[in-house]
Amino acid sequence: MIGRTVLRIVGPLVPSVVIVVAAWWLALEAFGISPLVGKRPPQVWEYLTASQAHREAVFGALGITIRDAAIGFVSGMAAAIVVAVAFVLLRTVEQTFMPVAMLLRSVPLVVMTPLITLVFGRDLLGVAVIGSIVVFFPALVNIAFGLRSASPQATDLIMAYGGTRLTVLRKVAVPTAMPAVFASARISVPASIIGALIAEWLATGEGIGAEILRAIGGFRYDEVWADIVVVTGVSILAYAVVGVVESLVLARFSDRRPG
Repeated sequence: MIGRTVLRIVGPLVPSVVIVVAAWWLALEAFGISPLVGKRPPQVWEYLTASQAHREAVFGALGITIRDAAIGFVSGMAAAIVVAVAFVLLRTVEQTFMPVAMLLRSVPLVVMTPLITLVFGRDLLGVAVIGSIVVFFPALVNIAFGLRSASPQATDLIMAYGGTRLTVLRKVAVPTAMPAVFASARISVPASIIGALIAEWLATGEGIGAEILRAIGGFRYDEVWADIVVVTGVSILAYAVVGVVESLVLARFSDRRPG
């Protein structure tokens, strides 16, 4: 089952990647971008395979970015789930805090980052706050909507047998909300990487984000393109992993049994 699920999720991504790579190459050629600035796929591959030092520079920075993105993703999703549950259980909490959340969401993260850095510092705590903000707001709306999509008939049945709102949440609302949770997770995976890059550009000075800026300043365009390609590949891979986990978990919550 796992093998079939992986093939079903990853299979459609392969032609998409091929199309993107072809479009990248053709666009550079069509607009006459110099190979000194606009690196073609073979040049990026050559850069990554020509030297161990090149790979260490790119993948060493990538490891920091993955760490930063994971921190933002986990903290943002966890906060979104907790707040969404509070909104569903306590309507007054939603009426009080949802307008505040939407107001904060309207402020560009680039504007907020310097303030976040001043308050929380440039270490992992600041990175976690910046990354979680990117993940939190879209996930909160989706998960809260998913929790409220529980069947009224099932809810009434549990309440008629003496169940509490917590029982309804555990038995009905949470299984119903699982597609929304994973939809939020799929959206949040690339968003968390963007949040990590922003934190690295404007706050920490580490990871792929900072390395790209330094490479641009040093006219190391091979490294710039290699950084971009690698971080994009990781984003696609993480999206696919979440899709595989989603399929397996939803099969567990489904009435259907795998054949």
